[in-house]
Amino acid sequence: MSTPRISPGGLRELGLPIWAFTRLAGRVTRTDPPRIFTTLGRHHGLFWGWLHFAGKLMPGGRLPRIDTELVILRVAAVRGSDYEFNHHALLGRRAGLDAGDIERVRSGADAAGWDDRQSLLLRVTESLLDHRDLDDALWHELRAAEDERTCIELLMLVGHYDMLATTLHTLRVQPEDHH
Repeated sequence: MSTPRISPGGLRELGLPIWAFTRLAGRVTRTDPPRIFTTLGRHHGLFWGWLHFAGKLMPGGRLPRIDTELVILRVAAVRGSDYEFNHHALLGRRAGLDAGDIERVRSGADAAGWDDRQSLLLRVTESLLDHRDLDDALWHELRAAEDERTCIELLMLVGHYDMLATTLHTLRVQPEDHH
């Protein structure tokens, strides 16, 4: 990856609250302060709104965490977001995905080994990324499996991580060094 288009901010660019948050986040992830936060945090007002919204999807969403991580990993794989994929591979392992699941997610819904629920989540994710829509059959299948709030959340989860992959790629955000 090339040089970041917007460099990660320090205390002066981020302000004390965001700077302190990035330090805490780095301890939690056992990395340097996450560059996603030190970059996006340069836009103070937008950062806090985005962080609140993102937190409602993950980790605070209705979907089980293992499902959320599977969906995020598929978005990252399809969009070629190494930053997202590497970060969520760690989170996915903590949520219960094994190394085989994490590698298989690169192949998508058609890969052997997914259970019916995982296959459905991956097919929904792929349809949203490819077509920005679900056909009626896939929508009915999803609605048979999930309540309306969870369906809304899943659609927004895919859209959010698609947007984030685009932002990270365009800004050339670099991965963290793990300790």
